[in-house]
Amino acid sequence: MYAGFFKRFIDAIIAFILICISLPILILLIILLYFSNGGKPFFFQNRPGKNGKVFKIIKFKTMNDRTDSEGNLLPNKDRITKIGGIVRKSSLDEIPQLFNVLKGDMSLIGPRPLLVDYLKLYTTQQSRRHEVRPGITGWAQVNGRNAISWEKKFELDVWYVDHVSLLLDLKIMWLTVLKVVKSEGISASAEVTMERFQGTA
Repeated sequence: MYAGFFKRFIDAIIAFILICISLPILILLIILLYFSNGGKPFFFQNRPGKNGKVFKIIKFKTMNDRTDSEGNLLPNKDRITKIGGIVRKSSLDEIPQLFNVLKGDMSLIGPRPLLVDYLKLYTTQQSRRHEVRPGITGWAQVNGRNAISWEKKFELDVWYVDHVSLLLDLKIMWLTVLKVVKSEGISASAEVTMERFQGTA
């Protein structure tokens, strides 16, 4: 079955090749973000993976740690650094997730890994998005991303779970490349531009 060993094998091979190709960019961004973020070029956070198993996602750190007078972090949109904004707009902040793919926590294509807090808020149908490994990009990301509601995103995620195939993954990869080239709908991640998911009424 494609969604099993074959998909995992393809993920590992492509992730390894992409890491090798992007190595100069990786090194450059690590240096730039190291100085931009006070010695912290990477951002780590727990995210739920396949079957809800929690793993630690790695991304480039594009926001500083500025706080208000009470010590609380400022809203995400107020903490994005200049270099971080450029990295987000070009989707380069996602590159380190190739290591998550290589490790087996993620796939190249699949529902985006969201916050652990959301696990308890999903309906039974919505929770089916965790039947496959989460992806760096997915069906929801090439069909509206931040312009659609959470419910629509989850509907698209579950549709992907039910229709996963090599041809569909190739289509999503191609559409993702087009969106990155056109800078279409990728100005920031959902965590920055969308309200937190509060559950479906």
